[in-house]
Amino acid sequence: MPGTCVIGLQWGDEAKGKLVDLLTGDHDIVVRYAGGANAGHTVVSGGQTWKLSLIPSGILRDGVTCVVTGGVVLDPASAIAEIEGLEARGVRVDGTLLVSDRAHLVFPWHIEEDRILNAALSGGEAIGTTGRGIGPCYRDKVGRSLAIRLGDLYRDSFPAKLREIVAAKNRALAAWREGPPLDAAAIAADYARFAARLKPLVADTTAFLLDAVESGRRLLFEGAQGALLDVDHGTYPYVTSSNSSGVGVAAGAGVPGRWIDRVIGVIKAYSTRVGGGPLPTEQDNAVGQYLRDRGNEYGTVTRRPRRCGWFDAVAVRYTARLSGVDELAVMLLDVLGGLDEIRVCTAYEIDGRRVTQFPSHVDDVRKAVPIYETLPGWKGEIGAVRDHAALPREARDYLARLAELLGRPVTIASVGPDRDQTMFMPSGGPRPCPRAPSTTPAST
Repeated sequence: MPGTCVIGLQWGDEAKGKLVDLLTGDHDIVVRYAGGANAGHTVVSGGQTWKLSLIPSGILRDGVTCVVTGGVVLDPASAIAEIEGLEARGVRVDGTLLVSDRAHLVFPWHIEEDRILNAALSGGEAIGTTGRGIGPCYRDKVGRSLAIRLGDLYRDSFPAKLREIVAAKNRALAAWREGPPLDAAAIAADYARFAARLKPLVADTTAFLLDAVESGRRLLFEGAQGALLDVDHGTYPYVTSSNSSGVGVAAGAGVPGRWIDRVIGVIKAYSTRVGGGPLPTEQDNAVGQYLRDRGNEYGTVTRRPRRCGWFDAVAVRYTARLSGVDELAVMLLDVLGGLDEIRVCTAYEIDGRRVTQFPSHVDDVRKAVPIYETLPGWKGEIGAVRDHAALPREARDYLARLAELLGRPVTIASVGPDRDQTMFMPSGGPRPCPRAPSTTPAST
């Protein structure tokens, strides 16, 4: 049975966790394939809110195996804290969760390097790291000689390897900071405890997943961050350190793309971004604050306020193509309620030229002046609506226009954080709106 993949198509925070939770019931295995504790997924059910970072959102469903693959960088302390938080609330993890022995580990020096680098670059525009050591860990992974994987903790060679790495890291850190050196013995003792706690969960997840797809089990692949933060294809250098678009699924999970036959692109009904980097449709004004307040736009992991703006169809059309998206899930549609008009960016003006392709260089994205279409808004709350046909005409027209601009049907729409505040629509999606909205170039 082929698999399904859920990919965020913007700068993250698209409410992927809620959608994964909803789709888990139709799958046997949920797979987290990239990123680390910098991800934040929120699921609301029955009045309870669950915040997950490393553990797949499918952990909240019975009878489903959750897998953290070798494409993820693992902070064992964070993972254990998250596991124990779930268990304290009655969620079973042992026998349900598998963690790859190939996953690279975040160590205290990675977090320290993250902090130092951010401080050194504080005079300019911050890249937006969460400070959890993710980037430095991926850097060591690629560099190889200073990297440690989860499976290494169970080898006799681990203490000696750790001592060598700590000595090298202390020499490097001495050039950047004052203070006591890293203590190899203390770190070894901490990670020995982590290893003992995680040992029942550790597995060769690549072999497990390949066996699973070949035996017909149904897999759901859960993306982290958003496709515009992809290290190779996003707004570099204001990106994450992994391939967060659809192109990263096979590499991170170890499962060839032939086993995925449904890719759902998750989008907010507007745009948000955390940290530095260009956001062409940003509204640093009353509209942006309205979206922030209505959407509770504060980071799940960091609680940083998110920058907010109108929907950017140029950027999302690019990531939908990049990720091989078949259909769209529009989340937080209810946040737009109460606005007199809603704008959608359909093209950019860059150096006097009209551009419909998303630029490859961040400097060109930064110069982009949005060209907007204006659609009528709707009054009243839609959180209680469960049928697409019962939405206000303006909300239905908005969904139809997004489908038209992105060239994919909208098959799912969310009108609130709870599981049941979701509409599943026919595969054809909403029909295009019959009236043409006005087109206005603008920079605000």
